[in-house]
Amino acid sequence: MKASRHAFVLFLMLFLAGCAGLPSLTPAPEPSHNSAVLALLDQAKSQAAAGQSASAGASLERALRIEPRNPYLWQELARVRLGQKKYRQAENLAAKSNALAGGDRSLRAANWRIIAQARGGRGDMKGAQAAYERAERE
Repeated sequence: MKASRHAFVLFLMLFLAGCAGLPSLTPAPEPSHNSAVLALLDQAKSQAAAGQSASAGASLERALRIEPRNPYLWQELARVRLGQKKYRQAENLAAKSNALAGGDRSLRAANWRIIAQARGGRGDMKGAQAAYERAERE
């Protein structure tokens, strides 16, 4: 009787452990190889460096129409919006990039730093601190 109870408990533990499974790891996204997207990204970076943030944003939005699931483009657009002091939009765009970032921890950490800066720009110092701490954990 005692042995059958031990066998049942062992079976139950193994069964439940099998149900738990391993956490799914989403692979890091691949950088774009689309020549149009790369050209628009280069153009946007040049425009941003020249202080033409509206044009840089428009170039990135065009690139996103081609590759809407590219987390790097969302991050670049978040940076542009941060520079324009459009803090809420910058935070939302960085969060979108994080949703698409998969296993790219450095991309997610950079997005959390953008979120922290955006929250700080809005005066949400507690939220900014929480975002910086999240960036450090990535």
